[in-house]
Amino acid sequence: MIKIHIRRRISEDHQHALMELINQMRTAIVGNPGYISGETLKRVDQPGEVLVVSKWQSHYYWNQWHASRERTAIQEKIDQLLGAQPPYELYEHE
Repeated sequence: MIKIHIRRRISEDHQHALMELINQMRTAIVGNPGYISGETLKRVDQPGEVLVVSKWQSHYYWNQWHASRERTAIQEKIDQLLGAQPPYELYEHE
């Protein structure tokens, strides 16, 4: 099993728009092969920082989702809002 961490920073003016897009992504991801769960965390001591954590059965399934048109279309909107692509951190669960 793997976990994907996606950390994003955004101004307070755009937080609502970002959360709407993250929710669209979450709706699109449910039911995809290999997807287990996900959560969105807003950092308490750093306003504007959001961490999305998703859990997958394997790297293979994550790669399928990451390459999908559905994810890419939503991610492009997020990237436009942020002005940059977020880093993806992949962790293997022991």
